[in-house]
Amino acid sequence: MARRADQKTQALKQRGSLNPHPERVHDERFSPGGFFDPRDLVQVKYEMVRRVRVEGDAASRAAKSFGFSRPTFYSAQAALAEGGLPALVPGKPGPRGARKLTEEIMDLLERSLTEDASLGPKDLAGIVTDRFGTTVHPRSIERALIRRQEKKRR
Repeated sequence: MARRADQKTQALKQRGSLNPHPERVHDERFSPGGFFDPRDLVQVKYEMVRRVRVEGDAASRAAKSFGFSRPTFYSAQAALAEGGLPALVPGKPGPRGARKLTEEIMDLLERSLTEDASLGPKDLAGIVTDRFGTTVHPRSIERALIRRQEKKRR
């Protein structure tokens, strides 16, 4: 049984749905060896929302019983209403896309390259810092320029 539990833990981890704090789940239905698994973040959030919606439990009590805050409960409730069960699977952590390299900065970089094709990524990073006061890694500039060129080709 332990090997099976380890496999499930690995599968949940790979899919991004491993509950980082299963020990905080105190709901009686999530007892050891039962059907409900406190390690399964999607299952825990679904049950928390269902408890309030179907059984009429208070949001604050349900959130506490399932190891979450009230804001997390409301986020899960909204996600479930908008996107169903798949919406409860957490997305990848971290920033999405190049947030420093705005259109204005990218336009400046392209103009600079048009004027002087010998400029390298370090030179371009210096231009961005001088003009906008923003520090950008040269490799980020390289990748952003490639993405922009590919976008124009399509």
